[in-house]
Amino acid sequence: MELAGRVAIVTGSGKGMGPSIAETLAREGADLMLCGRDLAALEKVSERVRILGRRAFVGSCDVCKSADVEAMVTNTLRMLGGRIDILVNAAGGTGPVERSTIDTTPDEFDDVVAVNMRGVYLTIRAVLPTMMAQRYGKIVNVGGTFGMRGRAGRTAYSASKWGLRGITKSFALEAGPYNVNVNCVAPGMVDGPRFRDKVCAEMATRLGISRQEAAERHAAEYALRRVTTDADVANACLFLASDASRQITGVDLPVDGGWAAL
Repeated sequence: MELAGRVAIVTGSGKGMGPSIAETLAREGADLMLCGRDLAALEKVSERVRILGRRAFVGSCDVCKSADVEAMVTNTLRMLGGRIDILVNAAGGTGPVERSTIDTTPDEFDDVVAVNMRGVYLTIRAVLPTMMAQRYGKIVNVGGTFGMRGRAGRTAYSASKWGLRGITKSFALEAGPYNVNVNCVAPGMVDGPRFRDKVCAEMATRLGISRQEAAERHAAEYALRRVTTDADVANACLFLASDASRQITGVDLPVDGGWAAL
């Protein structure tokens, strides 16, 4: 197993892509601290991780709150042997979907920037001293291809993911001399309830088509003509969290079927 003996923190591990990322790391041998705001969802993921034979602890954590993040890191060190080898920042928000910049309120803009940028800044800042001291660490931020190409109707989200790229590259330069890799996985649309019930539903209503037709229209924008899955993103995170990527840092890895390249 590629991650045997490693200790990983996965933020936002109760929902969205988080459970798949957590289970993929566990399947490869990592013990986990699962953190987020929905404890019931986190407990379900922890049960699946334990079935895989790995240790899993659950921590309530709002990544936008410094005190929560610091407490979560302290608990991870106490419960999992004093090491933190991997941090995957999967917590994030989408904000307004298909809404113009003018119609996006200042509070909505601030909320998305807070979770997608401040949250990542706080978690990296909290784990980095441990990783630097042990001269080893893998940090994987989950961004998005709207942070690589602009998108009308997604100003707040796109701005936050562009900003996340800057955070990734700056931390990579600071952490590199300590053998700590910092990279970003950039998914395209990821199939699941949020994609079907929010993104496709909005397009279906606006164009007078079915949700399935909306999903097919999104897939048609990609070179591979298919929408990304949770497993696709999890496998990319696994690669960047493993020593197979030892000489890669500060990069954006699109997992989008070719959308960002077109």
